Amino acid sequence: MTTLIDLAELGSVGGFFALRVSPAHDRGVRPLATVYGLPEPGDPTGSESGDPIGFRVGKVARRLGAPEDRIAVSVAQLGLAARLWSVALGSAALFGRVPDLDPALLGWDADGTSPDDLWLTGVHPLPGDAGTIRDVVQYGHLGPLSEALRARYRISAGLLWGNAGSALAGAARELHGWAARSGRADVGERALSLAAELFDHPDLRGTGTLRGTAFRRRSCCLYYRCPGGGLCGDCCFDRPPQRSSPGAASG
Repeated sequence: MTTLIDLAELGSVGGFFALRVSPAHDRGVRPLATVYGLPEPGDPTGSESGDPIGFRVGKVARRLGAPEDRIAVSVAQLGLAARLWSVALGSAALFGRVPDLDPALLGWDADGTSPDDLWLTGVHPLPGDAGTIRDVVQYGHLGPLSEALRARYRISAGLLWGNAGSALAGAARELHGWAARSGRADVGERALSLAAELFDHPDLRGTGTLRGTAFRRRSCCLYYRCPGGGLCGDCCFDRPPQRSSPGAASG
């Protein structure tokens, strides 16, 4: 394990672990600190910059053909949560350090593809323990993101935290698989150990059951309601609920 963070090696785990560095955010990339705040009235740089959350939700809704805004909200939040957990957990498992992902330093492109584009203005290593990862991701991003989304859309906190738990379990599972293929069993074991510690928190503890790399969540991300959509591998449902019960999966 090294005290340096090698972003190229981190990105080799997969697209959700990639992190790019830029000295400054351009017109299309906004610091997540501003994304979690209210839309900026009179922003001259265009709708995707003035209201990045609304722009992203609309883009996801169109891509999925989502019949409800909250489906697009859920899928968009799940994608960003997966990116944040992956970068932090992957860095901690590989290098024993986590980059400072302060929302003022981490930029996001609302018009980017999936996985979400993340840009960091400089890499400043922090300790790679579970407490630091929680501070960086859960408190620094997922909490403010949830508040921003719930202030604008009809979506439950339980569903959003369920997405966060699913994203964390998915990041640990991807790391463990990569480590096994790469002869780095130590990295895989660290990833699972850190994930288990992170799940031991009131916001995440009740989101599902984590056993090794297997996770079964207690809520649904609502993707099955999209045209052609199905159930995710960790969904609480064994089969899609009948559409006549629209509140069944609101989690």
